[in-house]
Amino acid sequence: MSDEPQGDGFIIWGVDENAYGPVELPTLIDWVQDDRVTAESWVFSQKDHRWLPAGKVPELQIIFGKRKRGGSTNAPVAPGSLHTGSLRRVKILAGLSEDQLNRFGEFMEVVAVRQWSEVVRSGDAGDAMYLILEGELRVRITIGDKERILTTLGAGEFFGEIALFDNEPRSADVIANLDSKLLRVSAEAFERLIDNAPELAAPILQAIGKTLAARIRADNKRMKDDAAFRRASAVPVPAAGG
Repeated sequence: MSDEPQGDGFIIWGVDENAYGPVELPTLIDWVQDDRVTAESWVFSQKDHRWLPAGKVPELQIIFGKRKRGGSTNAPVAPGSLHTGSLRRVKILAGLSEDQLNRFGEFMEVVAVRQWSEVVRSGDAGDAMYLILEGELRVRITIGDKERILTTLGAGEFFGEIALFDNEPRSADVIANLDSKLLRVSAEAFERLIDNAPELAAPILQAIGKTLAARIRADNKRMKDDAAFRRASAVPVPAAGG
């Protein structure tokens, strides 16, 4: 996040790790009101030449203050006053149109999760996938009495997607590190989505597939690097003067 162009606009760092803009202040305010930019989103002010969380940008503080007091007037597309801008925080939904996002809202539910709550338990039947709108969660397995963290997930990511394809037991626990807001898509709801709106289900499945492929490649590389490290560690070091 450097070498930004000069001017009086703003650049937004998206959950997909791409920069958007520069945009003028009225556009940025529209994005805040549409939930495309949250208080935690990073925004670069060309005038001040610095990155700040959107909630700390002086020009936006009054907007976020009103929202905390219930000043948002956007129409919800799903229970919990969820807006299409909120859905775009999730990477696999970022490419969908406004109409597609509204339609997708019919097949999911919003779940508020308190810090330290267990969202998924290892061994339970898988019946839904979850998309993360806000917060942070950890995926863990327990070996003996010790917790091993497999990964940490944040806004824009998802988990439990295998449940859309089978009802096998969950392979790990998922615990909320922070208060979080999730979108729950049950396997039953996704089957209805495929039946009733296949043109919407197709790009979502494609996006899930691409993400899973990237995860598999990353895991394969990590295993290859670990194996190379173990082989290197097994090579005996010559004794001094030997």
